Amino acid sequence: MDLGADRRGVDMGPSALRYSNLNEHLTELGCDVKDHGDIDVMIPETQHYGDPHAKYLKEIAEACRHLAEMVLDAYESGRTPLVLGGDHSIAVGTVSGMSEAFRRQKKKLGLLWFDAHADMNTPEISPSGNVHGMPMASILGYGPRELTHIFDFSPKLQPEHVVLIGIREVDKEERVLVKKSGVRVFTMKDIDRRGIGNVMDEALSIVTANTDGFSVTLDADFLDPFDTPGVATPVRGGADYREAQLAMELVADTKKMASFELTEINPILDVHNKTANVGTELVLSAFGKQIL
Repeated sequence: MDLGADRRGVDMGPSALRYSNLNEHLTELGCDVKDHGDIDVMIPETQHYGDPHAKYLKEIAEACRHLAEMVLDAYESGRTPLVLGGDHSIAVGTVSGMSEAFRRQKKKLGLLWFDAHADMNTPEISPSGNVHGMPMASILGYGPRELTHIFDFSPKLQPEHVVLIGIREVDKEERVLVKKSGVRVFTMKDIDRRGIGNVMDEALSIVTANTDGFSVTLDADFLDPFDTPGVATPVRGGADYREAQLAMELVADTKKMASFELTEINPILDVHNKTANVGTELVLSAFGKQIL
């Protein structure tokens, strides 16, 4: 899906990841892989975007509801959902599905959000009206009901169980909501000062405290554009390759990751599929690949 952004191309991200042999590498790692294929999503050329403050909201919400059901079914069948995007608005569907699965079992879910952006805009404050800048807000219960109330409950997660990592570009009014929300945010300044290992130790202690597992969603622009040039909204000064790898390796070490999502890979802007190849390596590390 690339309805959530003005720049086209992230709908081809899943194909780029499959081209990098993600499924085969996961199988080599010992995973039993079942690829459900792509969700059928409307393309922007066929319809007007509607409300300029939340473009393609109806279509995005429909896709997220479909995704939420698939994620729920996969998790309840004993599998670990791996979701490939697509713009980051799909996180509303993924987290909704996981949150509902945990809710049915009277369990609590944590969330690690790796991103250059907080994605905590709402239609009222968004400078662009692009929904891929709103999923974190929706998960916490802010924004359009179409997104906040998938499975008819909101918020999907409690803020004390949510951590944002790698943030370095936040809109002026969005900053107010980030602070109001109560989620823990580690900016790139924190990573620079403390190191990714120290930051991850604290982040993981938050998402595993009083929870029964956690989900991970990773926007490819978490990394510096040098390592992942094929993203729609690159921001200089992101995590480097080894910092991102260590973060994923530490995620795997917990043995508590319940789902993983990788978003915002844009092959049109990429160089020799570099971003998808890096993305595949990060997924493998999160699923347990080790150096030795």
